[in-house]
Amino acid sequence: MNTFKQIGAVTAMNLRSLPQRLGTSLVIVIGIAGVVAVLVSVLAMSAGMVKSMRGAGRDDRAMVMRNGASNEMSSNLTREAVAVISDAPGVKRDADGKAIYSSETMTIILLTKKDGTDVSIPLRGVGPNANALRPEIKILEGRMFEPGLNEVIVGKGARAQYSNVELGSELTVRSTVWKIVGVFDSGGDIHESELMTHNVALQNAMRRGGGAQSVTVMLDSPAAFATFKDALTSNPELAVDVASEREYFAQQSSRIAPMLSVVAYVIGGIMAIGATFGALNTMYSAVSTRAVEIATLRALGFGATPIVISVLVEAMLLSLLGGAIGAFLGWLFFNGHTVSSAAGGVAGESRIFNLYVSPTLIVIGISLACFIGFIGGLFPSIRAARLPVATALRAN
Repeated sequence: MNTFKQIGAVTAMNLRSLPQRLGTSLVIVIGIAGVVAVLVSVLAMSAGMVKSMRGAGRDDRAMVMRNGASNEMSSNLTREAVAVISDAPGVKRDADGKAIYSSETMTIILLTKKDGTDVSIPLRGVGPNANALRPEIKILEGRMFEPGLNEVIVGKGARAQYSNVELGSELTVRSTVWKIVGVFDSGGDIHESELMTHNVALQNAMRRGGGAQSVTVMLDSPAAFATFKDALTSNPELAVDVASEREYFAQQSSRIAPMLSVVAYVIGGIMAIGATFGALNTMYSAVSTRAVEIATLRALGFGATPIVISVLVEAMLLSLLGGAIGAFLGWLFFNGHTVSSAAGGVAGESRIFNLYVSPTLIVIGISLACFIGFIGGLFPSIRAARLPVATALRAN
């Protein structure tokens, strides 16, 4: 019998005996399923945060901030700078010839989560043309705020997570009372974590002068970005940084997502070590209980290689089953689940996003399961192949 036929015969024999070793086999499956489910669920936080932040960015919108500012909170632009930015070449104009842009101010306010935890969230002041700038923002309930009035609209994600932000509720910020007049949807992007109001009203309440912290403009097309950027960065009267909106949010997410990924891999790594030892113990036990079978096969002329491969195949199939179950459970219970980060924003504020179990995460989880199965089956398979035939038969 050639090697391949021997591998097939021994592997089939091992798999047929699995029902007799159901308890020990389930140890591998359940242990690895737990590892993969935890790893996938924690990585889904990082993937969800990235998807939420990058989903807010478009290539035909550009953001302008003060030179050297790392985010909107650390930026400041004068009223004169805002006027120059809005009049720059490449900025799209509406039917009336008005530039489509929004000069924006952002401040952090305290809200209480429904579990009683106090968190910081952003209140964003936007310009009067913000609707044309961000057509993805749709009012679900109520109405849009009136320019100049102390009225706000709340993202549907924020409303779901926080107390006292229902339609018609009132908030007190810096001794100023704000009324919630609308609830908006923005397609699941990062803005659903925010409250929005008119920029001038917010600046008056915060006792700030004119100008803004950032300016977001709609471009004629993505190709117009280079012209727009060159016009601003070459202007000696301005000291600004210009980025496409997609680029800006990609930069912000790249600062946050790695921290979540590190946490996921540390937790998953610790659990994977435990699962590997569990797999080793189970496969050593399986080899020990089948020592006579293995010795008999060796006596009948079966080589060491088929035995090694058959034990490895068994361990990896059990691990693959556990990995698939764990990935499915991670997707079933966590994909699309809304969470809020304690400090997931660009300035330490809480952000709301949906967990995202991507195909990549499923591949990572199942790959880890196969790795655990390989390590867990390798050493027991070598032991099985080296088991002296006479010793095993005498032990019986």
